[in-house]
Amino acid sequence: MGQPMIRAEGLVKEFTRPVRRTGPLAGLRSLVTRERVTTRAVDGVSFTVERGELVGYLGPNGAGKSTTIKMLTGVLVPTSGTVEVDGRVPWKDRTRNARGIGVVFGQRTQLWHDLPLRDSFELVAKLYGLDRPDYERALGRFTELLDLGEFLDTPVRGLSLGQRMRGDLTAAMLYGPPLLYLDEPTVGLDVVAKARIREFVAETNAVDGTTVVLTTHDLVDVERLCRRVLLIDHGEVLYDGDLAALRRRYVPYRDLVVTLAREDDGPLVAPPGTTVVEEPRTARAGTGASDAARVVAFRFDPAQTPTPAVVAAVTAEHEVVDLDVTDPDLEAVIAEIYSSGRVRA
Repeated sequence: MGQPMIRAEGLVKEFTRPVRRTGPLAGLRSLVTRERVTTRAVDGVSFTVERGELVGYLGPNGAGKSTTIKMLTGVLVPTSGTVEVDGRVPWKDRTRNARGIGVVFGQRTQLWHDLPLRDSFELVAKLYGLDRPDYERALGRFTELLDLGEFLDTPVRGLSLGQRMRGDLTAAMLYGPPLLYLDEPTVGLDVVAKARIREFVAETNAVDGTTVVLTTHDLVDVERLCRRVLLIDHGEVLYDGDLAALRRRYVPYRDLVVTLAREDDGPLVAPPGTTVVEEPRTARAGTGASDAARVVAFRFDPAQTPTPAVVAAVTAEHEVVDLDVTDPDLEAVIAEIYSSGRVRA
């Protein structure tokens, strides 16, 4: 497949800070002993990202995600290990590296606060040496994709969070970088704004072949956009692979959720290979079931008991007005991994 877009091997980042002491002689003791404490934020991380991939880089707060991204962008120098981005060492060639990447941080902006959004884009075009025709072509495309037209002439300080995020995405991609880092791109946004940004990211990846590394706590972003995920915790990679395989490994079950025709259907018969999970649930709208209808889940492992067999067995024993087969959501999968603390063989 040629040279990968990102190659990290044994990446380590440590931070050292002085020990703070209390008491009347604390300042003198600290001056004399020069005690220091070292924290390892990233601990031997290795991975590659191929060109055109869209990868979710996930982990709880303090896991080492942001530190890794800062090393990939050239902001931080690793304590040890190596990393190359598009054939370059980021912190050794910061200027060329910056021209080849786009970066969007959900809580920060690269736009000029007091200028109209259009003027911010003009400045970005000048900074990156875009020809006028290329600039106008790119701006026209992103204006359509992200529906920027109605606020292009609004000062950035007057934009809503969703509008500002769309502006930041445009500024990051205006000069056509082949690699895009997204850090919490949908944080704080409403449903409509989130959907628009997800569509933009998906199209940029699919149409332009842009490599995307996404860090987020919104797991819906991951489910909608990513086929591959990297899970990191305490500075170490716990999992690197296919999202569907991740589900099968950690939470290998499905639920057949049924709405029974009668509120009291007597004792439930669980077919072989299933268990009854009766939790408070609400019948789906449009089924004709009352609000007090009994909604029950039959849990099963599809690798052991095929889904059609479970459906047939349940409907043979119970009068059902509605049914749905659901997979566990990604949040449950991630929670299982972090609670176990390690990848199971």
